[in-house]
Amino acid sequence: MIRKHFRALLTEEADLERAVKADRITLEKAIRADKCWTVALYKHGRMLFLYAEMVDENMAPADIFPEVTKLLVDWVQKEEMVRWKQMDYIFYHTMPEDRESWARRGKKTRRGRIAYLLPDKLFSYVYYHKALVDEGLLEGDMYQSIALHEDVLFSYFEEPKIFTHIKKDVNEPSKIINDWLAVDPESHFDHELAGELNFRFIDEVISLGVEDLQ
Repeated sequence: MIRKHFRALLTEEADLERAVKADRITLEKAIRADKCWTVALYKHGRMLFLYAEMVDENMAPADIFPEVTKLLVDWVQKEEMVRWKQMDYIFYHTMPEDRESWARRGKKTRRGRIAYLLPDKLFSYVYYHKALVDEGLLEGDMYQSIALHEDVLFSYFEEPKIFTHIKKDVNEPSKIINDWLAVDPESHFDHELAGELNFRFIDEVISLGVEDLQ
């Protein structure tokens, strides 16, 4: 299973509610057919952010949301035009190892947030978060992930949180987190766009997981 993150832009006259209602049937079929596990779509302004756990690695967002895809603006990706721009997956606390350990137990609330990085701080943010992943000792929600496209971060997590870290068999505190705190994390974010908080919660459009259909 591969976790993927996408960003898209709606046309100005898009009837998103109608399209999502039509696509819910397609999404349910994909989950029941074991092509994906958890899918969550969020909206901020005209921007859409998609988190998807793909069992079928060849599956694309348009396969899950064909009607929503018709409402999207084209983006340039290398030498072609796309409607769902795949974001770079830069941070997580653990990765799925098998179906049983990754399965949700009980009701989960799926949360989506975005943040805006200042242009001159983008590479610093990525550097320290890659270092945290490489070290593998920082605890957090096992389902949390952060992805990047341009200067926009998309963060996904679930509540109640299940705390873990990559090196599960190692019981020692993260050292890299102190390096990250020392460079002033607050200075990396554009608070004029995101507000007082570094990450702002955005509206859920639809979310569905295997446990919802059992």
